[in-house]
Amino acid sequence: MKKYAIIVAAGSGTRMNNVVPKQFLLINNKPVLWYTLNVFLNAYDDLEIILVLAKNFFDKGNEIVQSTNFPARIKIVEGGETRFHSVKNGLKNVINDSIVFVHDGVRCLITKKLITDCYEAALKNGNAIPSIRSVDSVRIETENGNKIVDRNTVRIIQTPQTFLSSVLIKSFEQDYANSFTDEASVVEKSGVKINLIEGETTNIKITQPLDLIIAEKILQERKDH
Repeated sequence: MKKYAIIVAAGSGTRMNNVVPKQFLLINNKPVLWYTLNVFLNAYDDLEIILVLAKNFFDKGNEIVQSTNFPARIKIVEGGETRFHSVKNGLKNVINDSIVFVHDGVRCLITKKLITDCYEAALKNGNAIPSIRSVDSVRIETENGNKIVDRNTVRIIQTPQTFLSSVLIKSFEQDYANSFTDEASVVEKSGVKINLIEGETTNIKITQPLDLIIAEKILQERKDH
């Protein structure tokens, strides 16, 4: 089945306290986004990437695209006001009857195995959302203070969130709601059951300066092996 990856990279990366958005920061002299794009390009020969960027970073994005293994398979589109609107813009370039991955551009440690696991599970169940268990104790705040939650019932959600295009496109016909924090929340609101699969502990989202150090170490270890 035809495959698309919508790579969401339109954020400003304010938590990095850096003028340059985190997707453009360098790890071993390559932008974070470069690693993300190449993993998806290498996962499937027939996969096309829809790269969602802020308009003022199109030139920078195109420079990175041209340095990837298969630049002809990447199309850049403009992001929207929120993640919801950015993904919706990306979906305008998706042909129905396909599998669509939606992935954070700054999750540059994604592996081919997780991509293929998501694909197979989405083919079978209509969607596949990678997640990992919490290793920390978890508490939630309530009106009366806070209370402990059984961490074995908590799942930490990752990307690529993967769907049959027919499911995802229809779900994004809804009006925007503040509760839409990711694609799974949009699809769930439309009445579709969400299916979780096992993610990867290394599939971190680059949000803090320390994450760049961790990512550099992991990428070096993979290269050595």
